[in-house]
Amino acid sequence: MDRRQRRTRSLIFKAFTALLERKSYTSVTVQEIIDEADIGRSTFYAHFETKDELLKAMCRDIFDHVFSEEIMSEEHHDFSDKDSFQDHITHILCHLQEKQQSIKGIFSGECGEIFMRYLKEYLYQVFDRQLTDVEDIPRTYRLNHAVSSFAETVRWWLKEHSEYSPEQISRFYFESVDI
Repeated sequence: MDRRQRRTRSLIFKAFTALLERKSYTSVTVQEIIDEADIGRSTFYAHFETKDELLKAMCRDIFDHVFSEEIMSEEHHDFSDKDSFQDHITHILCHLQEKQQSIKGIFSGECGEIFMRYLKEYLYQVFDRQLTDVEDIPRTYRLNHAVSSFAETVRWWLKEHSEYSPEQISRFYFESVDI
């Protein structure tokens, strides 16, 4: 994607996020997104076929960076020298905090469930690599429990309790759940 395409995509994401802060997902129209982003209809459709496709791309854009396997030094945080699972989860929380403004708009309304479904898809991959087997408890049960409780922790944190730091949320989670 060239610079012009990335800029247009960013304008569409920002417009969509702004609309989601004011209106429900079902009531937002493609025309409103186009007007808010100040782009042409054909430009929107060159990037996304539908509003649903836009939401999916927005979640994928957030999660592809947030759940990157490669941990490196970044502008706001450095986890490059840390390799525990809790450090990895804290790193994910730092990224979610950075994307909080976009995510808050998504959480408001019915598209929040779509966001949670996409979040859980990524989390299953992360947690599956770390989960240890426990005798007499099915692995799929433990995986579902760990992912669901962490996803709900993220929802609780970003919707209502953003005063807590990623480090605090990570600590809360790991002290509450045995992984």
